[in-house]
Amino acid sequence: MSVQIIGMIQSQKQSEIQAATGPVIDRAYVRDFAQAHEKSGFDRILVPHHSTGPSAAHTIAYAAGVTERIHFMLAHRPGFVSPTYAARDIASLDQFTGGRLGVHFISGGSDYEQRRDGDYLDHDERYARTDEYLSVLRQVWTAEAPFSHEGKYYRFEDAWSEVKPAQKPHVPIFFGGASEIALDVAARHADIYALWGESLEQVRELTHRVRAKAAANKRKIGFSVSFRPILAETEEKAWARADQILQQAKHLRALQGLTEPGDPQQSEGARRLLAAAKQGARVDQLLWTEIAKLTGARSNSTALVGTPEQVAQALLQYYDLGVETFLLRGFDPLEDARDYGRELIPRLREGVRARQIQIDKAVA
Repeated sequence: MSVQIIGMIQSQKQSEIQAATGPVIDRAYVRDFAQAHEKSGFDRILVPHHSTGPSAAHTIAYAAGVTERIHFMLAHRPGFVSPTYAARDIASLDQFTGGRLGVHFISGGSDYEQRRDGDYLDHDERYARTDEYLSVLRQVWTAEAPFSHEGKYYRFEDAWSEVKPAQKPHVPIFFGGASEIALDVAARHADIYALWGESLEQVRELTHRVRAKAAANKRKIGFSVSFRPILAETEEKAWARADQILQQAKHLRALQGLTEPGDPQQSEGARRLLAAAKQGARVDQLLWTEIAKLTGARSNSTALVGTPEQVAQALLQYYDLGVETFLLRGFDPLEDARDYGRELIPRLREGVRARQIQIDKAVA
């Protein structure tokens, strides 16, 4: 079982400890950010979606033009465009990037975020709509003749797409969401189910449930877990850096008028991270939960803290649970991506190779 490393880029410099600077779309920053990930050995880059932010698809189109090999992951919210149109749009982007596209479908964990774009369905309805949306998408991508559809959320006649994805049978489908209805949708459609950085026990429990649901649908599914590694040459220096990051995050939130901890709103994934945080600031030795607690865990906000070797070994513990994809991004986004390439990613890949050698020897 190989390992896939995903990073994340944004259209301007910002994070929990860095106020947004520069133009909203900073072409030079996007270029440097994407190229840094490619040079650092990442396999794929996520471009996130936000209800007030630039187009993730256009960001990928630009980033693909200034890179050669690295793949991309488009964050896409179902419901704002027709699935027939989205299927053609995504297939076109996959063709123009040379088959380097994956799509992470996000049904939405915040009523407020959804309503900013005019979506007033509640949490469970959003996932029910996503279920139908993905069924239509996959059919458009693979259909050999026009077809009609009449469902609860969508109705059309003779849908057809002249453009098909470069990848067969279609682009990889990443999917997140930890509620029961989200797991059901993932089991029917996802190629890779994405979790935020939970404890080992939480990941063991959730991946077991997803595997069982996927098996009931006669499918197999891969897993991704997201972390915010904090590295230093010694363990003590790494934890000192973590404390500095926490203070910087608190200071920035105060400047923004945010004096109370964030609200997880309708996100079950956020509630799971906060449940991990209730176990303490440090879980499983290296898992650090303070930023998740501070922000309401509204995004992947838990860190693994330590030396590059310690963090690589911690990631390998998740790998041993069947997680073969890791989304790694830092609090100093561009600088950390470069550091991961120098210090962390080679150690993680070497650990995976060593495990595979042991498996091959045992089988021989």
